[in-house]
Order: sequence, then structure tokens, then C-alpha cells
Amino acid sequence: MNLIIPPSLYPEIFLLLSICAILLIDMFLGDAKRNITYALSLLALGVCGVLTINATTGTSVYLSNNMFVSDAMSNLLKMFSYIAVGVTFIYGRQYATDRGMTSGLLGGEFYTLALFALLGQMIMISGNNLLIIYLGLELMSLALYALVALRRDNNVSTEAAMKYFVLGALASGFLLYGISMLYGATGTLNLNEMSKMAASVTANKTILVFGIVFLVAGLAFKLGVVPFHMWVPDVYQGSPTVVTLLLGGAPKLAAFAITYRLLVEGLFSLAVDWQQMLMVLAVMSMAVGNITAIAQTNLKRMLAYSTISQMGFMLLGFLSGVSNGNADLAAEAYSASMFYTITYVMTTLGTFGIILMLSRAGFEAENIADLKGLNKRSKWFAFIMLLLMFSLAGIPPLMGFYAKLSVLSSVVAAGQIWLAVAAVLFSLIGAFYYLRIVKVMYFDEPVDTSPIAAHMDLKLVLSVNGLAVLAMGLMPGSLLRSCVDAVKSALAS
Repeated sequence: MNLIIPPSLYPEIFLLLSICAILLIDMFLGDAKRNITYALSLLALGVCGVLTINATTGTSVYLSNNMFVSDAMSNLLKMFSYIAVGVTFIYGRQYATDRGMTSGLLGGEFYTLALFALLGQMIMISGNNLLIIYLGLELMSLALYALVALRRDNNVSTEAAMKYFVLGALASGFLLYGISMLYGATGTLNLNEMSKMAASVTANKTILVFGIVFLVAGLAFKLGVVPFHMWVPDVYQGSPTVVTLLLGGAPKLAAFAITYRLLVEGLFSLAVDWQQMLMVLAVMSMAVGNITAIAQTNLKRMLAYSTISQMGFMLLGFLSGVSNGNADLAAEAYSASMFYTITYVMTTLGTFGIILMLSRAGFEAENIADLKGLNKRSKWFAFIMLLLMFSLAGIPPLMGFYAKLSVLSSVVAAGQIWLAVAAVLFSLIGAFYYLRIVKVMYFDEPVDTSPIAAHMDLKLVLSVNGLAVLAMGLMPGSLLRSCVDAVKSALAS
């Protein structure tokens, strides 16, 4: 019997085989040859990108008994996931080298665990079955738990890993319980069939609503929104900075994908129920995230609260898509959330890239005070950090401004004027702590006057990262159009 593997599965299969090969090869490499593991990991990501592009057909393809879907949205999110992980490897290479084998970051386990987390994210993005989505989620989560605890000689990292693991297990329990209730009410784990059953009169609405409550709770934890945000500041601060970047980057794209798959594709007929929950989560996250971030002196902790508020803002698009009632306006609302998530990931990559660049052996650039006088040490990278902070604050003409404008436009189009006003007010509060970073860089005297030593690849990619945030703010049309087309393709299927 001939076994024919569809091209849409090539990226996942190739990545799994690559991880196994890299892990075996790394066993025979000495510390002086770790760059080979680094190069092989980047090569694997590049090949995955090529395979994903080749698998793109323009139509939705369902595989493995409809458990796996390859469509324009999944392929676009996967491409940005490859970019996010690849950029993280480039930014983190010097950081890992400076800390040596004792940190646990220089060995092949860092790269293989990061690639395993990426494989889980790819499965989540393309999952069309509740069980498949859960397996992808656990694969990603288990790899990230290990990465947070990778710095075995550091008590803070160990504590952060324990908190992340315990709370993550609790969230997984919520998610599994919600899945079991949805299965009990509809008799299926397939999202397409569940959508039909949930809309029928035979489904038990009470059980479905209870299932949605637990499902949303599990999703809220993965997004890191209030009141399931307790792990975010501690894990961001306690993790090695390169692992913090892995947490804040590609997993957000996968979290957006499963939120869309579960709530929009699977349970849209019950949108009245989950819309109210998301509204509370969004408003609370913007309030708690922005207000609490003002009081932070630790830069990573401040960015953690920033993440909470940014994810709350992203949820506004899901609310608007439900309220619009018009298919085209709904697609624009969901695509605005997707565009916002991609914008957040791109900006976060650059922000943590600056932190990694300023860190060196024996020194972690974790406090806001460590950025004092950066303009006098490096005018160019102070300018890059200024672009990134302005983008997060939503100041024109940067990418973050257009992302916020797209989401707010969808909220206004849905008639939720009060929600748009609240979002703008909380964004103004958030602008304070972003602009404080700029003030510290340009108007304070430097505490550390040592020259910035960084590899050329880090400097080059970081420069491209910052300029891309500016370029996509000046010309956002192509990416936004790709997001709209991807969402319309997913909705049509």
C-alpha cells in the first residue's frame, strides 16, 4: 500500500524529523561547535517556510479525517511564527554564549525545546479538532515549562517555572473540562460538525454554555488576560530573557488562532454567551495591565503588564466581529485582531532584542534604569527602541498606531462606542510608561558607559526589525489585506 502524504503536512513532518536530527547531532558536538546547532535550527525554520509557501493553494484543505486544516490563515500565522522563533534564535545566540553551559542555554536542548514548542504552535494553528488542538497546546506548554526552568542554577527561574507549571496545569484542566462538556452536548470533537450541532435545536444549551465558560477560562490563561494573568509578570521576570522572548512571541499567534478556531468557527452560534465574557476580559485586562505597568521598575515585568493590556485590546476585534452582523465587516474585525497580534509580536521581538543586546556576561539589563542614557551610548539603537515604544503606545505613523486604529474602527462599526472610548482612555494611560522609556534613554545620564558589544547578525536583524515596524506603519495595506483575505478564506470554509 502506497502512503501518500499531502504537501500541507510537510512542514510539521519535516520539523519533527529536523528536531530529532538536531538533537542527535548536538550530542556529538563540543561547546566550541554549538554554532552548528544554531545554524541547523535556522535552516530547519527556513525549509519549513519554503514548504509552507509551496503548500499554499488558496483554498482550505482538510486532512486526517478533517482534524487538520491548511488554509490561508494558518499558513500566514505559521510564516510569522517561523520568523518570530528564528529572530529569537538570532537575538539570543550571544546571550546564550555569554552564559555558557552552566545556564543550560548554550546546549542543544534550548534549540530543540524551542522547536518542539513551535511544532505545538503549528498544530494549534491548523487544528480543526478539539483533541488535536489540545495536544498541540500541551506540546507547546510542556516545552515552554522546561525552557523557563532551563537555568537550573537560578532560584528565581525555578520558582517562575513552578508557578507557570502549576497554573498551566490548572488552565489545562479548565480547557479539558470545557472540551468534555462540549463533546457531551454535541457528540463530536470536530469543529465543523460542532458548529452545526451547536446551532441545532437538539443540542443541550445549558451544557454548551457551561462548556464555553471553562473553554474561555482556559483560553484566557494562554492569552494572559485578567483575571488569569497571575503567571505573566512572574514568569516574564524569572525566565532567562531569551526564553521570555519565546513566551511573548510566537505563542501569541497560536493563542489567537485557537481562540478564532474554537469561538468563531466552532461556537459562533453561541456568540451572545462568549461575547459578554470576552468583553469583561478585555476591559479588565486593559485596565489592570496599563495601570499596574506604571508602578513597575523592572523592564521585563513592565512589558509583562503591557502584554496583558495588549491582549485585552486584541480581544476587542472578536467582540466587534460578533456585533457587526455583516459578513464583510465581521471579516475585517477578525482580521484587525489578527493584524494587531502580528504587530504586537513584531514589536515585542525588537523590544526584547534591545534588552538582549544590552545584557552581557554577569549582567542582565532587566531594569528601566539600565536604559539610562542609551542615546549617548548608541544613537541608532536608541532610535530603534524609540520606534518600538512609540509603536506599542500607538503613536503615528508606526505599525502599532494602524493596528490600534483598525481594531477601534471595527469596534465603532459594531456600535460599541463606549468600548472604543474606554480603549482609547486606557491606551493614553499606557502611553505614559512607554514614553517614560524614551525619556530615560534620551534625557537621563548613562549609568553604564561601556561600549555596546554585539554580533553583527544581531545588530542587522534588530535594525531591520525596528525599520519594519516603521515601514509597515507607513504602508500597512499589504499585510492588512493578507489578514483580511486569510480570515475571509477561513470564514468561507
